[in-house]
Amino acid sequence: MEFENTVSDAATPHEVIAFAQAIIEGESDRIATLANISALIGQYLPRINWAGFYLFAPGTQEGVLGPFQGQIACTRIALGSGVVGTCAQQGKTIVVPDVDQFPGHIACDKASRSEIVVPIRDSHDVVAVLDVDAPILDRFQAEDQFLLESIAALLSKNWSSMRTF
Repeated sequence: MEFENTVSDAATPHEVIAFAQAIIEGESDRIATLANISALIGQYLPRINWAGFYLFAPGTQEGVLGPFQGQIACTRIALGSGVVGTCAQQGKTIVVPDVDQFPGHIACDKASRSEIVVPIRDSHDVVAVLDVDAPILDRFQAEDQFLLESIAALLSKNWSSMRTF
């Protein structure tokens, strides 16, 4: 599939979601898809310092780092630990305006001040989370949550049709 490899600064969330849909539906390899989605988020969302995925294999008690954009990150996060592990355990989006106020926050990048984590499901099971960090307080608003939850829903819908190696 051919598409432009950048997103306009003036793109609307709906245009970014359509771009994400083209990426997700145009590629059958899960790792390649997640890599391009993390790059898309990194290009489109201003004032962020990390965007990527943690993958939770069925029956495991920890998430393993997947494709991302940003500084080196924690490789494994236990289910129920930090924002990532809590999101995976609860199966719902968590928006943290100030990471210093989140009990048990895991500081992979000390520059991060706010965070949003969105679950990705295969059927009913959380199989991954989309994690985005920002170096400023209270960065993530309703429009950002809508965008990231829409992308996560597209990934969830297509998760079982993507292959892994």
